[in-house]
Amino acid sequence: MFAVGLTGGIGSGKSTVADLFAAHGVPLVDTDLIAHRITAPHGIAMPQIAAEFGDSFVAADGSLDRARMRTLVFSDDGARKRLEGITHPLIRAETEREQREAQGPYVIVVVPLLVESGSWKTRVNRVLTVDCSVETQISRVMSRNGFSREQVLAIIARQATREARLVAADDVIDNDNDNAPLDALKTQVDAQHRVYLSLASA
Repeated sequence: MFAVGLTGGIGSGKSTVADLFAAHGVPLVDTDLIAHRITAPHGIAMPQIAAEFGDSFVAADGSLDRARMRTLVFSDDGARKRLEGITHPLIRAETEREQREAQGPYVIVVVPLLVESGSWKTRVNRVLTVDCSVETQISRVMSRNGFSREQVLAIIARQATREARLVAADDVIDNDNDNAPLDALKTQVDAQHRVYLSLASA
């Protein structure tokens, strides 16, 4: 099935854009949701995580202690790579399964770290980037998550740059204006949807 990789930095509005595509009946495969599912209580990644990092990283309900793990991987690149070595193959397998089972005109695969992962560009037909300025990202994430400016900047520093995402993109949706009505964003999604319907049927 024709696949579009949807990406963007933290706070760019990927989820809102994905929901607008879903309103057209386009199936979504969300790698973040898959990542949460495999690290949920007794998720398929948890035995390996417990073996690699110890039971102190497993919450009382059997899920990943996200706050503890986040603190570790932000301060230790080796730990981050060990975690990714466990989760990335599982996320990839689940993503491919959901893509195969998707029913619709085409499928949107939501991949926040599409540019960073390196291999995604070869696994989708088009890359769609949701773009906004870094200041807009900071303001949204501080408001949404209650993070400090420094915390948001630390997250952004570990993601691909805005410029790198734009270079990787086949298509771009501008979501920089929080004062514009949702209709302005919907108009852009509607236009891209028509393009993807045409490409998928070609």
